[in-house]
Amino acid sequence: MPKSSKKKKEKVADFTKAKLKLGKGKKLPSNVVDTSFKARSIALPTQSITIERDNVPTTKKKRTFDDVLSLLKHYNVSIRKAAPDAISSVKELLEEFPDLVNGYLPLVLSSCARLIADEDAGVRKTLLSFFDWLLSWVPKDDLLPHAPLLLLFTTSAQTHIFPEIRIDAVRFLDLFIQVLPEAVVTGWDADGSGPGRRVLDGYLGLLNAGTKFGASGGSYDASATSTSSVVLSSQSRLVVLRSLSNFLRCATQSQLATDKSTTTQAALSLPTWFMRPFFTSPSLYDEHSYLFGASGADRREKQMQWTLEPTFDLFDEDFTYNPHTFAIVPDVPLALTELPGFSALQDKSDSSPEDIAVRIRLARTLFSTLSASYLECAPVVFSPSVNPPETDLQMLTASMEITRILYSGILQSASQGTDVMPSCDELKTLIGYLTCHFPFKPAHRDIKAEQAFQNLNVVYCELTSLVVLVSSWRSSEGGGREDTRTSSLSQRASLKPTKAAKSDIRTELVCAYIIRVLNGEGEGGALLPRPLTPSAYVALLPSVWALLNRAPGISSDLEDVPSSVLSAILDHAVRTTSGSAVKRLTVEFVARLLLLQGERGYMGYFSPSGVGADEKWQHWVLHLPKALWEMGCSNLSCSETILQALLRLVQRGSSVIRSEHVTSLSSRLVPFFTASHPTRGDIPGPFTKMPVSAQHTRRLALDLSATLVADIIKGERGDASHRDLERAVRVATAGTAEEAYWAQLAAVMQLS
Repeated sequence: MPKSSKKKKEKVADFTKAKLKLGKGKKLPSNVVDTSFKARSIALPTQSITIERDNVPTTKKKRTFDDVLSLLKHYNVSIRKAAPDAISSVKELLEEFPDLVNGYLPLVLSSCARLIADEDAGVRKTLLSFFDWLLSWVPKDDLLPHAPLLLLFTTSAQTHIFPEIRIDAVRFLDLFIQVLPEAVVTGWDADGSGPGRRVLDGYLGLLNAGTKFGASGGSYDASATSTSSVVLSSQSRLVVLRSLSNFLRCATQSQLATDKSTTTQAALSLPTWFMRPFFTSPSLYDEHSYLFGASGADRREKQMQWTLEPTFDLFDEDFTYNPHTFAIVPDVPLALTELPGFSALQDKSDSSPEDIAVRIRLARTLFSTLSASYLECAPVVFSPSVNPPETDLQMLTASMEITRILYSGILQSASQGTDVMPSCDELKTLIGYLTCHFPFKPAHRDIKAEQAFQNLNVVYCELTSLVVLVSSWRSSEGGGREDTRTSSLSQRASLKPTKAAKSDIRTELVCAYIIRVLNGEGEGGALLPRPLTPSAYVALLPSVWALLNRAPGISSDLEDVPSSVLSAILDHAVRTTSGSAVKRLTVEFVARLLLLQGERGYMGYFSPSGVGADEKWQHWVLHLPKALWEMGCSNLSCSETILQALLRLVQRGSSVIRSEHVTSLSSRLVPFFTASHPTRGDIPGPFTKMPVSAQHTRRLALDLSATLVADIIKGERGDASHRDLERAVRVATAGTAEEAYWAQLAAVMQLS
């Protein structure tokens, strides 16, 4: 019985499913087969069984261009972390194989543009360094087609959620502004016609300006542009303000320089816009501004030999005759030497009312940001005990530069009848934050700080002069000088005493600073004076003109301001050496002041003969031949300016140039052509060393000599100075292309 029950249980167990216990897996049978396997990959970058790469450019790590670019746009984040190394590999390949840039530039820029907003700070830093190298190495014409792509990713990064990415985007913009300024600022003053508007909105968003710039129709209520409520650090705000200053400088320039040589200090042109309202008509102002035309070295006009009966085979001009062309010529007397550059007179254009309206809206939008920068940085920068921190000094410099760019364009338009008084009041408020610290000077001796403070002083003087000039322009709308003086007195009487006193204080401070700088004096005698650079001298000219052209009788305390400033200007012009980069600017500005006496339509207060400085005027005129001789051929543009100034002064006549001065000029000009030595004979002067290409300058010298000789002969003065000059010119021009020209002048003007 027990045996049979046991067998029954065994039979049942064979067909019964085992119950698994909780947490126990199924027991594997004893005869199970393990089918799992493991595989390992072996990378052999130096070998290939499919492609022969012996002639393919590779890096030191044996990576090709395609291998490197694949790392820049890989979908895997861990692989894309090698982007800095990949960017360095791209630079290595381009340096080793420069021909690759022609075929791979679009791929490189498109791959790298996506990394502008990369969240890895190391990637952005490496990319910025790579772009700094690449954009300066590749020709500008090859980069322009790719500018929209680069700016698209950069403006997108300006609105990124992370502040550090937005700041790095501004650094990329700084780089693009240096290389491709036209592409960056295009459409900054229009709605949606270029990347410039998106770039500007990005700046305002970073600065928390509060309203979207460019609201049309005079409405300033618009949506906020701030991308986050995070307050920027001082370093980050400095990056944004400095970049915005560069952007606005490029955007507001009438013509963007295409060659670095045109932006050098020596090539600066003399501004005359501040004289415009003091002429009765724009055409008469243009006549005065055109007194010193383009340099002869910049002329590229065609020249042909005149014949009595020309044939058509001799003509190779690239234009056809159009009688309507000559109908646009105004009734302005032009000398023959001025005709080739006549197109420059027609090409002048002022800012349109739309451009001025855009600047006014932008200035109003940035007013709170600029005020905050002034109030925050001015007490720290102008501390009397310690020199300022570098960040605060640069931030104040950038803020003042933005103020100068915006408000100078706005207030200059007042001469065209634009209502700019709200903007003028804003500027008065801004410079009021700085008046108590002016003139600016560092607490301790520091060459770098001294230069920065001199730049701040120059900008402050320029901003103050704008306010003064706007007031004088408004008062000059009444008519003549007497009406203008009456209007100025009544306008000043209507002002509150505090406002008039503040204006006088600012004017007196600026006047004292300008006189001290022109006289070469340091601050309080403790610091050595810094020489004026051409850009600083040009920036001071509006202030100088505002002080020279002050209406008499407005303030008894400032009656001597015009004479003091003129004396400083003349002393500085004589003291400036012939090799200085400022010499040409001083000659042109002083000559323009002296020529105002006989200008048609001039109705300003300033008069060269009314300030009691005749001796200094004469000293300046008589020192020009010496400067011309010292200059030689080292600075042809300055030599041409000196010759033009002397020629126009002698031709037009002046109360400060009398007959004895003409004789003195004639004798002092002789060594410029030929010097006569007792033992060595005739010694060639600088005129004979001028290059043949400087034909315009050489002929200006002959025109001046002929005019001086003719004036002496006409005056029947019994000296032999004109004979010495005539002989020196004949010896210097013998055997040259100018010999026939001098013979024609002598025959026409009856010099012999």
